[in-house]
Amino acid sequence: MKTQEAGSRLATRAAFLVAGFGLACWAPLVPLAKARLGVDDGTLGLLLLCLGLGSVVAMQLAGPLTSRIGARPAVIVGGIGQAMLLPFLAFSPTIWMMAASLLLFGGFLGVIEVGMNVHAVEVEKRAGRPLMSGFHGLFSVGGFIGASMMTVALSIGVGAVTGAIIASILMVATLILVASRFLATPKADEAPLFVVPRGIVILLALLAALTFLTEGAILDWGALLLSGKGLMPTAQAGLGYSVFAVAMTFGRLTGDAVVARLGDRRTMLWGGLLAIAGYIVLLTAPIAMVAFAGFLLIGLGASNTVPVLFRQAGAQSAMPAGLAIASVTTVGYAGILVGPAGVGFLAQAIALPNAFWVLGALLILVPLCARVATAAPATRH
Repeated sequence: MKTQEAGSRLATRAAFLVAGFGLACWAPLVPLAKARLGVDDGTLGLLLLCLGLGSVVAMQLAGPLTSRIGARPAVIVGGIGQAMLLPFLAFSPTIWMMAASLLLFGGFLGVIEVGMNVHAVEVEKRAGRPLMSGFHGLFSVGGFIGASMMTVALSIGVGAVTGAIIASILMVATLILVASRFLATPKADEAPLFVVPRGIVILLALLAALTFLTEGAILDWGALLLSGKGLMPTAQAGLGYSVFAVAMTFGRLTGDAVVARLGDRRTMLWGGLLAIAGYIVLLTAPIAMVAFAGFLLIGLGASNTVPVLFRQAGAQSAMPAGLAIASVTTVGYAGILVGPAGVGFLAQAIALPNAFWVLGALLILVPLCARVATAAPATRH
């Protein structure tokens, strides 16, 4: 029994690692794709939107599918599909082929995202202790490895296509090695074609979207915030996101111990307060080092909110776990996809620092709703 539990935890970690690795391998290929296709920033933005659109649509379909056939097929099909599409992103010669490739790549990413989170909830339930934060931390680790490996490959003269094929082989091989160790997750005989959150899941999905929005806003706008306030030169302003990403990864890799000690409710409460404090420090910082401290606090504070929300989605009784997790994943991902664009419109109207103040204010909902979001499952419908 212990061997099976250890194997299922290993398989789950591998799934998160593969998903993060595959997505991050695409990042260094973006400038090459822009040059190869000869497109401007606006067209590139529309192409990148295809990835997010594919993910959101696939997540809606993956929830019912996972509820009917289990998480294992979703993880394997999603991961291998993601791996197979990666080389196409490296050589697609036309805009339409790139758009189709990104749409499918995002779709397979959405499938593995839902499958691995459903599987992670089941593994954690059987283990009887917090594991979700560590699983999500492996996604960040995979992202770091993938981006670094592809960057090094391109730097030493390995072609983009060759590098992508190598990455694909590593992803497929990893999934094949752990395929037999995935658990059989609970199945539902009937499931709707599209997932609509209901009951407590609406709140969990909203809180996930707000937390993901923070991550997306710092990724897309953090550097501009630093350079716009004159705290950092434009060329170095990206260091703010690096500090945030390292803090987020560290917070998740150590988060299971934190949750075991504090519990879900206090983890959300204090994490939310820490992130809000980070916004205050960031937006009132007189020098760059203080601003970096703000990024650090936001990353640490927000790191374990989403893992807690996924755990709660798997425990509630308003919806089947697979459908609830798909809802939280979809709405949360929409926070990353749509949120930064909203920040841009808001910044145009009231200035970027004020837009970030609005983000910090919205994040107050996390500690305020911590009690309701983490109430005993029997009391939530």
